[in-house]
Amino acid sequence: MRDIIESALEAARLAGATYADARVVDSSREEVQVANGRLEGVDRSDSFGMGVRVLVDDSWGFAATRDVTSDQAARVAREAVAIGRASAMVAGPPVRLAPVEPASGTWTGPCEIDPFTVPLEEKLAVLIAADEAMRSEDAVSITKASCGAYRFRKWFGSSEGAYTEQSWHETGAGIVAYAIADSEVVSRSYPNSHGGGWRQAGWEYVIGLDIVGNAPRVADEAAALLNAPEVTPGVVDLIIDASQLALQVHESIGHPTELDRVLGEEAAFAGTSWVGIADLGSLRYGSEHVTVSADATVPGSLGSFGWDDDGVPATRDLIVTEGVLTGLLTSRDTAPEIDRPSNGCARADGWNRIPLVRMTTVSLEPGEWSFADLVADTGEGLYVETNNSWSIDDKRLNFQFACEIGWEIRRGELSRMVRMPNYTGITPHFWASCDAVCSRDHWQVWGLPNCGKGEPMQTAHVAHGASPARFRGVQVGVGR
Repeated sequence: MRDIIESALEAARLAGATYADARVVDSSREEVQVANGRLEGVDRSDSFGMGVRVLVDDSWGFAATRDVTSDQAARVAREAVAIGRASAMVAGPPVRLAPVEPASGTWTGPCEIDPFTVPLEEKLAVLIAADEAMRSEDAVSITKASCGAYRFRKWFGSSEGAYTEQSWHETGAGIVAYAIADSEVVSRSYPNSHGGGWRQAGWEYVIGLDIVGNAPRVADEAAALLNAPEVTPGVVDLIIDASQLALQVHESIGHPTELDRVLGEEAAFAGTSWVGIADLGSLRYGSEHVTVSADATVPGSLGSFGWDDDGVPATRDLIVTEGVLTGLLTSRDTAPEIDRPSNGCARADGWNRIPLVRMTTVSLEPGEWSFADLVADTGEGLYVETNNSWSIDDKRLNFQFACEIGWEIRRGELSRMVRMPNYTGITPHFWASCDAVCSRDHWQVWGLPNCGKGEPMQTAHVAHGASPARFRGVQVGVGR
């Protein structure tokens, strides 16, 4: 691969590029789905190709090919230069790259059991057993169980002398039970909704999830939700579980702190941001209990790697420090706008896409509370778990989230179950109301393999760490 990448870089230089990089990506994907006791589908795909990105006349050019040979590498490099020259004919600010030491080395993610070596029959046996366990509850009408895996290998080189090789696996699984009565449909998921739980790991992660052992509880809670009341509308003290809080971080902190959105360069896919460059170091994003990191070094996270697609090493950076906005998610071509080095957030969805600013592991840092003490201290309020739906405006300012399940808090204890509780807020006001975060004992990283951005749309695999946290005076029970 090194010779092929060097062919691309040399051809780009001879064609007039002032900078060039090339990525070769080899990936595989598998998804297995069971519904209502039957195999619903098995989907396998493989992808292999090369993308070349160049700077010419202070503009980007990019081209890609499935034919990974030295001759084709040189051809697409020349094509990328031609595209860059054409792009330079349209008025726009010149592209500047933040400096970085040329990267060199290899990186491998954690994996004990390669999920692609596990027989399909073994995977189906787990899924069918979990599905059957959920269907033992009479009120449950529809059941689904799924598992999936990705395998990646990536080579990167640049005209500045960088050359790296990375490889990793991602594995996930989940179950969901739907209970239906009259005109009401309720769902209960494990370990998370919208595709289950995902981790940079092998099949050992699915074994550890024990979806078969958790299936009866999931079905029981789905059935109980049919008879549970809706939450009483009003303003309450709200405790949010870690999985829902991870999505809250994703939508109301992760996306609005992507620097390309802040600059207005990414406005097509629910883009832009309520944050401005001038807010760095002064904007009160939340309370003093809110510290948020962007960390690509967290072991086992979907947002971890050795180097991003600019060749910047994985790093940890604080985006919000004790409530104050202190950083933004950047790439080499956006970081100069805030006079900082890139914090390594440039990633592309495969070999035929140009890198964009993407989240790594953007996490709410843990506090000091135990969950039991937090519930007891709250006295009267509401606790909610597991996302059901979400809505947020383009600037990531006004939002509404609904969860699958919740429990009223009465006299410092969890009491009556409520069905599909929702809450709404305005981002800085909501995070300013956070007055307690549970400890690292309750902190967990939640993988999200389907974050969309860009045109043509790219799907990024990101992650968020969180533990349960309390928010004072939140509006709940907005009419459905």
